[in-house]
Amino acid sequence: MSVKAKKENHAKIGRILTYIVLIFLAIISIVPFYNMIIGCTHDNAALATSFQMLPGSHLMDNYKRLQDNVNIWRGLANSIFISVTYTLISTYIGALTAYGFAKYKFRGNKVLFWIVLATMMLPGQLGIIGYFQEMNGLGLLDSYLSIIMPSFATPVMVYWIRQYIDAYVPNELMESARIDGCNEFKIFNKIIFPVIIPGVATQAIFTFVGCWNSFVQPSILLFSQEKFTLPILVQQMQGVYKTDYGVIYLGVTLSVIPILLLFMFCSKKILESSMAGAVKG
Repeated sequence: MSVKAKKENHAKIGRILTYIVLIFLAIISIVPFYNMIIGCTHDNAALATSFQMLPGSHLMDNYKRLQDNVNIWRGLANSIFISVTYTLISTYIGALTAYGFAKYKFRGNKVLFWIVLATMMLPGQLGIIGYFQEMNGLGLLDSYLSIIMPSFATPVMVYWIRQYIDAYVPNELMESARIDGCNEFKIFNKIIFPVIIPGVATQAIFTFVGCWNSFVQPSILLFSQEKFTLPILVQQMQGVYKTDYGVIYLGVTLSVIPILLLFMFCSKKILESSMAGAVKG
């Protein structure tokens, strides 16, 4: 057997092993979601006694019990409103702040940016007591605004987009716009923002997912049942003395579906942003 044939055989074996590993990892990732969906269709007795692999016939019964316990659709609407509003504000303000740090060389620029980076190192839970007291003083407890207000200051968004602007927005673009008579906000809104859309879209997706899955902050700041988000309602489905697994599986499935749809339709933007540096020339 020639050297070339041996290399081809080794490459073929390597590809086969790679595919086997990838298929195995895909199965590990898919099984929990499959089990969650199948669990929606079984009653509590079946789920508590054995592992179910085939669909059952108790989906509507679980849905009726779910509706009797919590207003899941109200929670879904609350989560959508808070997450979308939070993401839109965070995306625009974060991009505008990052643009200022990247393209305006003022005194203290680097110091302020390092302070922004320093806040990324601190867990958000450390400031929850102070934030609660601040919202209490402003009379904003038990309101959507108390959940949305942190969107005006998102260090991760600022850091990511600032790096993106430094890499892909030349100063000549701004200078040309100024010569044409554009003011600074028009330059950002009409010229810079469209250029950085891939990076902004990636961070917007991650911000939306983080806000959608947020549990600690809404559970502390919201008190009214009609204002609770989906994660809080799902947690309320777990009883003290008895747990209805079918209802919990159904609630978790309803809360996960929007996230799965978001990644299905927006994964292309994530790949474009992550691969942008590899094709920059």
